[in-house]
Amino acid sequence: MTARFLALYETPADPEAFDRHYREVHIPLLRQLPGLRRFTVGRDVTPLHGAPCYLIAELEWETMDDLRAAFGTAEGRATAADAAQLQELAPVRRMIFSVDESG
Repeated sequence: MTARFLALYETPADPEAFDRHYREVHIPLLRQLPGLRRFTVGRDVTPLHGAPCYLIAELEWETMDDLRAAFGTAEGRATAADAAQLQELAPVRRMIFSVDESG
């Protein structure tokens, strides 16, 4: 059972500044998270219900313990601190969940 972290960013007041920070600062931090198997970033999000999203980021670990351990490291704390800065540029909803891939 894999574990995922999902971040849904609302449209920033300054999309150019947000994109630059996300690309130049946040993604390099994400790449350093221990045990991270993969991450994806989605744009052009069309909601079926509710508020629109500007960007969706999904990060994946082998287990929930691995995910939690990653954010307990120095790299994880640096990524979380930067996420707080990103939240000043665009409101975000974050969640973690387990994925049962057996069907």
